[in-house]
Amino acid sequence: MKRKLPRKFQLPFGKGKITEEVSILCPHWEPTLQLLEFDKGEKALRICYYHQNRFGRSPLIIDKKDWKRLMKEVNKNKKIREMLK
Repeated sequence: MKRKLPRKFQLPFGKGKITEEVSILCPHWEPTLQLLEFDKGEKALRICYYHQNRFGRSPLIIDKKDWKRLMKEVNKNKKIREMLK
């Protein structure tokens, strides 16, 4: 599912915007990589998932086949690709 970008986030240790997002649809969830750009200038990569359009708060488990699919999507997003190098 495509979500609006950029969009705001807030964590206990900082806030900023999600500027890139990569995801794939799987039968039970949507594994997602998000580029977080903090207001203070730092960048981080969040590996997470969505379930029925809701952000998941549990660990992400992804198999080899779906990881390959996700990495194909990563290659279409320059900033996230650079973070993973």
